[in-house]
Amino acid sequence: MRTSLNVPDGALAEFDAVAEAEGFDSRSRAVREAMAEYVERHSRLEDATGEVAAVVAFDYVHDEVIHDLHDVQHEYGDVITTTSHVHQEGWCLESVFCRGDVDRVRELVYRLRDFDAVRRVRVLSLVDGDDR
Repeated sequence: MRTSLNVPDGALAEFDAVAEAEGFDSRSRAVREAMAEYVERHSRLEDATGEVAAVVAFDYVHDEVIHDLHDVQHEYGDVITTTSHVHQEGWCLESVFCRGDVDRVRELVYRLRDFDAVRRVRVLSLVDGDDR
């Protein structure tokens, strides 16, 4: 199926450079693989059940969202066990280590993604009872 996308020139140039460096023979092939990875990553979070352990990493513009993020982290104190925070010239990188009910962890991830000043949210590790 053919489709079209609106992508900023800079993002497309970076994507093409990475795809070429990794040896993809076409942009379409690289996009298909990127889409498959995205679906896999999302499905892992959606398909998990029961109690999980997760590492959630996200970066954000500090001054625009820090107070709201603190409020969210306090709301999810039942699943957040540890946080690690690094400042870098106006933006921050944070890792949140979680353990608890997957529904609560999933909600936390989705809440973090709701903020415009949060650039990326990645679930780096997610383990449920079947994975141990």
